[in-house]
Amino acid sequence: MSEPDDKLTGDIAPAEQRLTREGGDKGLSLSERLSGALALVGYKSALHKLRLHGKFPLKLITVPKDPIPGDAAIGAALVQGQLRHGGANVAARDFAAALTTAPPAWRDWAHGFVFLRDLAAAANRSAGAKIAEPLAAAWVEAYSEFEAESWRPDLIGKRILFWTAYAPYVLASTDLVYRSHILNHIARGSRHLERAIDKAHDGLPRLWAHAGLLAANLLIPGGDARLAKTEGSFEKALDQTLLPDGGVVSRSPLDQLELLELLLLVQALYESRQLRPADFVTAAATRLVPGLKGSVMGDGLFAPMHGGSLGSAERIARAVELSGVMARPARTGTYSGVQRMTGGRTVIVLDAGPPPIARVSANAHAGTLGFEFSDGAARIVVACGGTMGLPRPLPPELASLLATSAAHSTLVLGDVNSTRLRDDGSLGRGVEEVVANRHESEEGVWVEACHDGYARRYGLLHHRRLYLSADGLDFRGEDALEPAKGKSSRKGAGHGFDIRFHLGNGIEAAPTADGQGALLQVMNGALWQFKARGGRLAIDESLWIDPDGRPARTHQLVVSGDTTAEGASINWSFKRAR
Repeated sequence: MSEPDDKLTGDIAPAEQRLTREGGDKGLSLSERLSGALALVGYKSALHKLRLHGKFPLKLITVPKDPIPGDAAIGAALVQGQLRHGGANVAARDFAAALTTAPPAWRDWAHGFVFLRDLAAAANRSAGAKIAEPLAAAWVEAYSEFEAESWRPDLIGKRILFWTAYAPYVLASTDLVYRSHILNHIARGSRHLERAIDKAHDGLPRLWAHAGLLAANLLIPGGDARLAKTEGSFEKALDQTLLPDGGVVSRSPLDQLELLELLLLVQALYESRQLRPADFVTAAATRLVPGLKGSVMGDGLFAPMHGGSLGSAERIARAVELSGVMARPARTGTYSGVQRMTGGRTVIVLDAGPPPIARVSANAHAGTLGFEFSDGAARIVVACGGTMGLPRPLPPELASLLATSAAHSTLVLGDVNSTRLRDDGSLGRGVEEVVANRHESEEGVWVEACHDGYARRYGLLHHRRLYLSADGLDFRGEDALEPAKGKSSRKGAGHGFDIRFHLGNGIEAAPTADGQGALLQVMNGALWQFKARGGRLAIDESLWIDPDGRPARTHQLVVSGDTTAEGASINWSFKRAR
């Protein structure tokens, strides 16, 4: 391979991968918003209330066993009368009131009764029932009739799933009136879902709704007659969310994990009836696992993309083990755009796909062509992090900064995001297409990718070319800005750019004597040498969000330059010196 002051070349590209951002920056259309508003009016009508009437169940056919264990610490707090989630702490006696006043994330968690999973991790059935039943009774008393938030399709789906999976906690009472209220709401909720499920938000929310409807049909007497239709609509929704390569439309690894856990719970529904899970459910889990593992770094945690946090290594490993799917991590995300490069102990995950559209993700990041790089369990180069899945919320100003291009290890032109961030946090115009090529040999792996996020404003394309040696000790790259076809060459001249390499927590960086490089001391004793040619190198402050949601002060390497009419090019390398 060439030194970093030369062009990075290689036999790249036996097959070109071209990914487009279908639907552009559009969210819900005007007609969809109008249809949704009219539907809400209809759900409040006397006619819809009549539609929810029907034969109410006296009992469940069986009780499924949730395969996913809860958080015992959260459960222990609940035993002490405290419901803790997302940084909010609500006393159990204030449960009903908090359902309208607590932060949105806590309300979703509580309306869905997801906390029953955590309660079961800390209390047996007898003790847990004394806590769960008063909460369920308070909820039914307050929300027995349609209300827009609490009857949202995904929350109904979660409620059905968790009330049935933890029936010994919510249906242990000998009070027949209370039991009938719970069972009646499950039945009425499923009838509402049959009419409202198409109004569920795209992606995971719609799948939670479908899974809840499936649970109702499997576990309530008389539901078998509707099972085939429910399975068909669930399969269609799953195909719209899960990509053929195991990615998901939101492009968030954390969403992949949540989907896998949901599929495991769905499989448990069938098993509780001594039925073989539907083939599409098993096939989806089989497809999902390699894609999920493809975004896992050397420490067992995710490369945080599109709003997701690092996750939990234990949770990730457990879900993969429970799936029973024995598969290697996916290397090339043909549909998701995730490129995984490995050699020796080194793992690199590159985001080589366009950001998701607004209607499938409210947490997308403008980090196209950003990468994470780990040496064993040590993260060398990182993104600053995400907000989803954290035990406590981040300040809004910090959360919005994490979505910017500058919070990722990628090139930023003109101090402008490669995809525009709107005031509401959603992504607007920017990257519409990413083209990637990959080649592997005994020598190592090459990946070349290009995005058009700066073509409209500056007339330039960002090309990133990466090489990792087979032993993982030599990682090199080239970042180039090149004129886009059909754009004026003058448009791209005279603009400053920065290539940022955010360093992992605990890595000490010291500049080399020539000012063109840095020595990176890793806590595990490793020493990496960074070199750059073609730009100005600086070592600046940065931050990183740890798995507990705490910002850590870190550093970043920043290579800066200016464009000419022909663009610009910077070569850089990381080599392990010890």
